[in-house]
Amino acid sequence: MKKVFNLFDFSQKVNFRIEILAGLTVAMTMIPESLSFAIVAGFPPLMGLYAAFIAGLITAVFGGRPGMISGGAGATVIVLIALMKSNGLEYVFAAVALAGALQILVGIFKLGKFIRLVPQPVMFGFVNGLAVIIFMSQLDQFKAIVNGQIEWLSGNPLLIMIGLVALTIAIIVVLPKVTKAIPASLAAIIVVFALVFFFGIETKTVQDIASISGGFPPFHIPNVPITFEMFEIIFPYALIMSSVGLTEGLLTLSLVDEITGTKGNGNRECIAQGSSNILNGFFFGMGGCPMIAQTLVNLSAGSRARLSGIVAALTILLIILFGAPIIEQLPMAALVGVMIMVAIGTFEWASFRIINKMPKHDIFVGILVAVITILLHNLALAVLIGVIISALVFAWESAKRIRAKKYIDAKGVKHYEIYGPLFFASTTAFSEKFDVFNDPNEVIIDFKESKITDMSAIDAVNKITERYAKLNKTVHLQHLSADCKTLLKNADQIIDVNILEDPTYKVVID
Repeated sequence: MKKVFNLFDFSQKVNFRIEILAGLTVAMTMIPESLSFAIVAGFPPLMGLYAAFIAGLITAVFGGRPGMISGGAGATVIVLIALMKSNGLEYVFAAVALAGALQILVGIFKLGKFIRLVPQPVMFGFVNGLAVIIFMSQLDQFKAIVNGQIEWLSGNPLLIMIGLVALTIAIIVVLPKVTKAIPASLAAIIVVFALVFFFGIETKTVQDIASISGGFPPFHIPNVPITFEMFEIIFPYALIMSSVGLTEGLLTLSLVDEITGTKGNGNRECIAQGSSNILNGFFFGMGGCPMIAQTLVNLSAGSRARLSGIVAALTILLIILFGAPIIEQLPMAALVGVMIMVAIGTFEWASFRIINKMPKHDIFVGILVAVITILLHNLALAVLIGVIISALVFAWESAKRIRAKKYIDAKGVKHYEIYGPLFFASTTAFSEKFDVFNDPNEVIIDFKESKITDMSAIDAVNKITERYAKLNKTVHLQHLSADCKTLLKNADQIIDVNILEDPTYKVVID
């Protein structure tokens, strides 16, 4: 039972007061963000809150690690905007449910481990870009609709907004130095709310975004035709949504692992996230994934267990059912201040200190990922491009390392001792090492410190042996490992293969 639910993480002592207060803080920051994303996508506002409740509760209980917070995230909602405009809300529900099913398959087949392929420069760029996005998104709260046009605040409304945001930030910075009895973010929200309420200060509130009053999430089967044509329409959106959600989720999990010094379970997180999206599709939610900003709010409040996520989800449900009139009066300035501090805390400032020690290609990758994240708001695409570029750079650098030690022994046999991996990027350099016309009639190519890794490498070896064979020269391939022999067994032009021993490989273990 402990492995399945593990609500309070009995492996470590849990501070219930901190967990509950952290959960309340997270709920306060999730409400305006979830509402904003739903409105931007053209969904009914309550869909955002239902997604925050369903995704938050399911992943808190069954997710891959304590401390992570899930909800109706903008990264996944953005994917669905085009589907909403072209086919309507019912197709959105169907796509969300299908995305959940795809995510569960990823977890079942244990594909979550591929997050390990994300290099550190990509992580730096991703996190820094996300921090900028979080900060920039708060600037929208300094705007208002005037005569049907969106304009920047000015005069007293602007000064009041800036003053309340500054007060929120000051409380968050100063309070932990005085006491840690209550999360600084929650204390700041309460203080600013009380100040605005008792002094009658006119400023932007949650109510200015949307009404959050409603009932329990209703069960609803998507009203779509069960046809192949319908599946063709929703599948691309479901695939992208599931990929984006898993990418952001697994990167969030990796980030929390780094912050807490513990290790989560990526495959379990995939299954939990998929389950929450299936429920979203059938309970009027817009779907979602782990939210890095709210996760960092949770961790900064001191939470390290699952309880805070459960409290946040249940708080959102109670607010929908009973507390909407109060929460709708929350000043947006307080929430903006909290999120600005989250952005500051999210940014990897250490990346500036080590930038002069990083290889130039790593610097380029980190900056590129950050820029794509900021400009396109597409976290999955940014990470994918970063991984591809890093892989290409690695291939190029590895290709340059292949070399050959050449000598002729007492019997007049020419030896080529190959060093470095032989693969698609190094085949040209490999072929240039040989002096086929001037070599003696017997040649040994020694792979003791090398390895044949792919079809391009097989082709390169085949062509070399063909060139020697045309001149009636004998070639011996020595020190091939068993897997190399398997790759080469169909290469008919190879003259002779001697497997004397497996080569030695040096592996860096982190």
